Amino acid sequence: MIAQRAKYPVITAKDSAKSKEMPREAKMLVRDFIDDSLYHPTYGYFSKQAVIFSPETDFEFDKIKDHMEFLSIVADKYKEVEDDMDVRDEVARQVWHTPTELFKPWYGYAIAKYIVTEYKLNNYPHQDLIIYEMGAGNGTLMLNILDYIQQFEPSVYERTRYRIIEISKMLAQRQGERQEVRDARRRHSCVEIINKSIFEWDTLVPDHCFFVGMEVLDNFSHDLIRYDTVTEEPLQGMVSIDAEGDYTEIYTPISDPLIQKYLSIRRQTGYRPPVLSKRFLRRLRNSLPFAPNMTGPEFIPTKLLLLLEALKNHFPKHRLVLSDFFTLPEAIKGTDAPVVQTRYSGTMVPVSTYMVMPGMFDIFFPTNFELLRDMYQQVCRPSLGMEKSVKVQTQKDFLERYGDLEKTRTHSGENPMLMYYENNKMFLS
Repeated sequence: MIAQRAKYPVITAKDSAKSKEMPREAKMLVRDFIDDSLYHPTYGYFSKQAVIFSPETDFEFDKIKDHMEFLSIVADKYKEVEDDMDVRDEVARQVWHTPTELFKPWYGYAIAKYIVTEYKLNNYPHQDLIIYEMGAGNGTLMLNILDYIQQFEPSVYERTRYRIIEISKMLAQRQGERQEVRDARRRHSCVEIINKSIFEWDTLVPDHCFFVGMEVLDNFSHDLIRYDTVTEEPLQGMVSIDAEGDYTEIYTPISDPLIQKYLSIRRQTGYRPPVLSKRFLRRLRNSLPFAPNMTGPEFIPTKLLLLLEALKNHFPKHRLVLSDFFTLPEAIKGTDAPVVQTRYSGTMVPVSTYMVMPGMFDIFFPTNFELLRDMYQQVCRPSLGMEKSVKVQTQKDFLERYGDLEKTRTHSGENPMLMYYENNKMFLS
């Protein structure tokens, strides 16, 4: 069997996308396997499964008793959406929510206030305000940001252009429809929707611009590596797929250029993986019989490096605004490992491996924002000091500064917008 696996060709997610059938008798790097599971045009998770929860009307927080009542209201609305989809669809789609949708328009207003504040400090009135949003979901953040600027900063609005970069054809269409159903006076003519993956972007944008990505990084595919416990040499993980469609995880010396580049840049930051800590204990363990010859698994965000390179090469004058999870409960085993889950009978069920049937499971990762800051510095801002280049802060700290907190305060004085998503951080460059 091992000899047979050795003969399997190595294919990429791009190769797999050319066929409607799932790969057989092939090997894939872990990032390509995950990419295929999430984004394959026929069976990929985001091609058929995911729906973003968006309440039809905004919540009136001052009429809600406390955060527990708010949770109950959200759960009821959530169940209505899920039940409706179960009636219409045979597949058990997952409905997921974001702070943009739960706290609209106030969350989007906070992002808008930050962007306008920075724009007026650095670029106004000499340059236009140009905003790119990557992976805009239902288009809610776009509408909220532009509504805020139009209402509170009309002189800036006249100079605003908003461009969405959206990989999903279905979501790009939905984003356009959000404008069409509005009253003509409330439509934003400054919006352009570009149905394209950021990883395929090939146009130079020489202008000063803000580049926004909210809850997008978590679905960027990662590679998997382990280290030789004696030499500390890294090995790349691959998924071998046999003729029956069964999966086996294998490790080979690193030959992939992107993994090599990521590890090279990361070494320049001084980062040392947690799996390589406690060297003395590892040497002691190695002296024992039947000791493992590899460390535990570590997931590395190689696709995130491609984003940084795209920003450097195609958006050289960008300012980055990102938000995502920095920690996740119920993740599988490993450093920076993902949560892998599916929906069954109305309940989200986590599993213990990423090697699952493609298209049926969401796979999402935490982001090490402090390491991202250092990698970003190396790739995009090597000439600037760290203190001038990037700020990482909790989402709560960000909202306390830029949010209109009275609008999301319940009758009891609690503020769900500050209380929820405590495992989110903001990345501001």
